[in-house]
Amino acid sequence: MVEIIEVRNLSVAAEGKKILSSISMEFDAGKIYTILGKNGSGKTTFANCMMGIQGYEIENGGIYLDGLEITNMDVHERAKLGITKFWQDPPNYRGITVKEYLTLDGRIKITGEDLKEVFDIVGMEKTVYENRLLDSNLSGGERKRIELASILILSRDYTVMDEPDSGIDLMSLEVVINALKKLKSRGKTTILITHREEIAMEADFSYLVCDGKIIRKGSGDEVISYYKNNCDTCKHPNTPDSEDVFSAGSGVS
Repeated sequence: MVEIIEVRNLSVAAEGKKILSSISMEFDAGKIYTILGKNGSGKTTFANCMMGIQGYEIENGGIYLDGLEITNMDVHERAKLGITKFWQDPPNYRGITVKEYLTLDGRIKITGEDLKEVFDIVGMEKTVYENRLLDSNLSGGERKRIELASILILSRDYTVMDEPDSGIDLMSLEVVINALKKLKSRGKTTILITHREEIAMEADFSYLVCDGKIIRKGSGDEVISYYKNNCDTCKHPNTPDSEDVFSAGSGVS
């Protein structure tokens, strides 16, 4: 069983520009983590590197899963080891129903009762959606809920979510929080990229990133408090590899 993911002194560049600089983090099994930061801080680059997305140059450091280095493994190799990503929208497969997508065309065995529970968690009516075609006229919010349902059914050891709460209403935000709690109750770990305070408050531990560096870490409420007091009003642009000095950097822990 996977016990921990370690990111050790990870420095990453893309197209010759450094985006992450000596990032070190730990993610224990069965916890909720949030990575906070303003736009351009390097959050999405970090999420993509965690998943093995191509197009990034690892300049230094690495990523380890329970002691095994996975830095150079691709998305499919990491998936086999229990790491998955919330992709925001399910692929637009033609001629496949929502239920077939969620169960990998029947390869995942799930009872009708358990499937209903998953639909309930993401705020959808099973009888309304299970037989709808995935390529039908689904709204953006419906598609996000379907992808969240797939994460709950797959129930991988580690899930990386890159702003699943982006552009959704408060009702949908509650859906995300309920899904996080369900995964945690199963002993699964979620690493969630977000700028939403309501989400960060649910975290067991949070990291705050600016200019590709960790400037604060601690409990969700502690990091959110620091973020509100220092980052919300900060005019410093997030431009990794720049010579600018972040005035709030003295708060690094």
